[in-house]
Amino acid sequence: MEATQSTQAVSPQYSPKEKALHPVMFAGTGSDVGKSVLATALCRILKQDGYSPAPFKAQNMALNSFATPDGLEIGRAQAVQAQAAGLEPHTDMNPLLLKPQSDHTSQVVLNGKPIGNRDAYDYFRKEGLEELRQAVFDAYDRLSGRFNPIVMEGAGSLAEINLRDSDLVNVPMARHAGADIILVGDIDRGGVFASVYGSLMLLPPEDCALVKGIIINKFRGDLRLFEDGRRMLEELCGIPVLGVVPVFTDIHIEEEDSVALESKSTAAERGKINVAVVLLRHISNFTDFDALERDPRVHLFYTNNTDEISKADIIIIPGSKSTLADLYELRRNGAAQAILRARREGATVLGICGGYQMMGRMICDPHHTEGEIERMPGLGLLPVETEMLPEKVTRQVRFTAAGGGEQMNGYEIHMGETKPAEGTTATPLNIIEGGQSDGCYVDEKCMGTYIHGILDNPAFVERLLAPHAAKASDAPTEDYHTFRERQYDLLASHFRQHVDMDLLYKILSR
Repeated sequence: MEATQSTQAVSPQYSPKEKALHPVMFAGTGSDVGKSVLATALCRILKQDGYSPAPFKAQNMALNSFATPDGLEIGRAQAVQAQAAGLEPHTDMNPLLLKPQSDHTSQVVLNGKPIGNRDAYDYFRKEGLEELRQAVFDAYDRLSGRFNPIVMEGAGSLAEINLRDSDLVNVPMARHAGADIILVGDIDRGGVFASVYGSLMLLPPEDCALVKGIIINKFRGDLRLFEDGRRMLEELCGIPVLGVVPVFTDIHIEEEDSVALESKSTAAERGKINVAVVLLRHISNFTDFDALERDPRVHLFYTNNTDEISKADIIIIPGSKSTLADLYELRRNGAAQAILRARREGATVLGICGGYQMMGRMICDPHHTEGEIERMPGLGLLPVETEMLPEKVTRQVRFTAAGGGEQMNGYEIHMGETKPAEGTTATPLNIIEGGQSDGCYVDEKCMGTYIHGILDNPAFVERLLAPHAAKASDAPTEDYHTFRERQYDLLASHFRQHVDMDLLYKILSR
């Protein structure tokens, strides 16, 4: 296992205060308690207060990833946190990324590059574990030499006692960094007293001593009703409750996990351009659609229901970590036939990354890059064929539409090469800076691209919506970059309002 690393330096953009702060880790009582969002908020606050923060998560498991400026891959959550801190994302912020390919296996990405697929049982045994541990320690050390403080994020529960020996991301990482741990509990799911107290009681005393405070997250209702609960928790645990943070619905921060997409599976609406994103089992990089979802002209929903697909004006087939398996599933559940029928009846079909590959005539996997399926017919909407290759393409790109126009930005993360099918010609959708072509264009209602983030560019969105513009009267919203920066500021304000920042700074300064 070769622990390669980026050679591009990460330079701080802000001068730190005279007194350095301790690193801080948000660790959870479980998964999805809000650690990522709280870390994002603190990154923004520290930037606002004149420090030079940087995010760090030793190991992330997610299909939502991002290409760094030097063409390497990290988890999307750390890219979001870097943006909140005013930094370019770098692999040292997330040196180990696991991308699930099935219920049992994941692709292992180390320092931004895939090093192979691992069975979960083998991974959590001790084979190669110390090499991985050293790699994440080294990444942290490089990062902490350039930034202060480091805002760290744990994974899952702080107290997974069956995984304690193989843990790379929670207490062992905090111990290496000398970090103060803030334990985050989710009150919305219930049982917050038991989950907080139980997490602490399951830790050895020397590890429990690292936990310096508690944040209760996702509170609903009148905060005054929890005052007694806050006091009881402090007495029970012997450490302060730094804050009780209410759940919010009016601040938009990109999601890390696809679980939230289930709540966005709603049917078509009148007076809007209805955009259906096909809900693939192995959907990846679903943040591609966040900007489009904010457009007031658009109603965007996720579905694999054939009736809902048939009601869409625009159908987007998104990226996938297991393209062939998801293509097989689309055929099995009838969604493939619904997409083809909708195309014949006037709907737009756009494929992004794996979705682009699915729209072609054939996908071949002679090297078994994804699995045992070697060959499968695509949807036949584009005159292209794809061969899966062992090497992954990860890079940021600047591009223009093939017909000309303003320059746009995006990034590529894919395995496979797509070419015109034998005996055909294919018109590219885009021209990448330097002259390389991208994607395939059949007409204004049928196209595919490898570029993630393409829908963050207003010029491309206007092109996509143009054939259906008569269905919506609302004006376009503000550009997505401005919107995103405003959301980080709103999140920081929400955190400041409900967390005792004076006490937090006191803890980090001791």
